[in-house]
Amino acid sequence: MQGNYAVVIEEFAERHYIKSFQKKYKTAWEITREAIIAELEHIDTLLCTDRAETIADGGTVKIIKTRFRVANSKESAKTSGNRCIVAFDGTTATVRVLLVYGKTDLGSNNETQEWKRKIRDSYPEYKTLITV
Repeated sequence: MQGNYAVVIEEFAERHYIKSFQKKYKTAWEITREAIIAELEHIDTLLCTDRAETIADGGTVKIIKTRFRVANSKESAKTSGNRCIVAFDGTTATVRVLLVYGKTDLGSNNETQEWKRKIRDSYPEYKTLITV
């Protein structure tokens, strides 16, 4: 099913790493943010690319990891190390942005375990979907 989805950026995501993207990239971040939202509004299409993968499928809710590049940077989405973790709810047609980070933001040797821990700790509603 192709469609437009409402995109909500969670307060936790805003408070943490998004602030550092804003500070570091300024205008380029605003362009990037709009591009991320536009892609997530069409998440079905995004899932057909190599820039997104389903991490957990809870039936109506899926946890998805996407890759993105900052506007005006020379890096690709894959090599940039920039990631977005979202919860996609097909029944409510909503994509909730849970975490936006650069690979070096997590400060751990195991990126996947660290972002999963942050999601489990910060979003109890998704705790059963995320296995560490």
